[in-house]
Amino acid sequence: MKALVLSGGEGSRLRPITHTNAKQLIPIANKPILFHALEAIAEAGIDDVGIVVGQTGDEVRAAVGDGSAWNISVTYVQQDAPLGLAHAILTARDYLGDDPFVMYLGDNVLLEGLTRFVRGFEKHRPNAQIFLARVPEPERFGVAVLEGDRVVKLVEKPREHISDLALVGVYLFDASVMEAAEAIRPSWRGELEITDAIQHLLDSGRSVRAEMVSGWWKDTGRPEDLLEANRMMLSQLVPRIDGEVDERSRLSGMVVVEEGAKVIRSGIRGPAIIGPGTVVEDSLIGPHTSISDGCRIVGSEIEDSIVMEQCVIEEVRAMGGSILGRAVEVRRQVRPSMYRLVAGDQSQINVP
Repeated sequence: MKALVLSGGEGSRLRPITHTNAKQLIPIANKPILFHALEAIAEAGIDDVGIVVGQTGDEVRAAVGDGSAWNISVTYVQQDAPLGLAHAILTARDYLGDDPFVMYLGDNVLLEGLTRFVRGFEKHRPNAQIFLARVPEPERFGVAVLEGDRVVKLVEKPREHISDLALVGVYLFDASVMEAAEAIRPSWRGELEITDAIQHLLDSGRSVRAEMVSGWWKDTGRPEDLLEANRMMLSQLVPRIDGEVDERSRLSGMVVVEEGAKVIRSGIRGPAIIGPGTVVEDSLIGPHTSISDGCRIVGSEIEDSIVMEQCVIEEVRAMGGSILGRAVEVRRQVRPSMYRLVAGDQSQINVP
């Protein structure tokens, strides 16, 4: 079995962060979202992985390399435009051949991993296997309509409510999906929808198996989704102190302080992670906060936030629900209230 990871989306809903970052490389719990997907694929025993890339392909290639960090072999597939998930499958035709494969959306996070799903596909051998989760906003997703346990209809981002069962961003297919992808036409969104391809399989009498996801899953398409994913992945931390923590600092809960980090006269409330080379001084960090590499946090309070590398935050009280890109500088001028920030790389923010 192969894996096809889609990493070509532009992430328009995450701007300005995605003006200078591939959305699949935005870190949650100090690890790019895409890396979580590659770990899950490797843990499921799949070592032949194709990554579909678009305009941020160079950035993805530089981050992932040949896949040896995960003991996998990576082939890159260039998609000229994001024209739908079924279009991505057709684009990867030469790579996929006639092999069965798991398709994993590179901006999705599935807490329980892939192993159970892959074993289920190998046991039942359907033409397609989809995974479903109940969601409060089904209009944001492809959805499935069931009659009992049987899938009868699939619609991408329905304009009217027909189901609250969203397709999780993981699919398993055999080679018949290629014929289905060739048979469909672009949707009203101008894309070749994977829901249409799976519907074609159903209409052609092929077997489509559906399974509910029992664990936590998140499509990280919006800032609030990133923060929720960060909270969830931080909750899986194993406490570890490899950096320096002085005797006047207090750590509580699940906290990781990476090698080269320094915590001085500060409190860290887990779950939280402090990246290599970061200095936290006279500050209160967490809970639900990831601070990346090489940051400097002085006299500040930060919770429920994602702070990327090389940021400087000085004398900022009560910052929460924020996402800071690389090399952002935030400094206090006079006493502030609570701030909620989504800032792109190299921003400089002076708050009153």
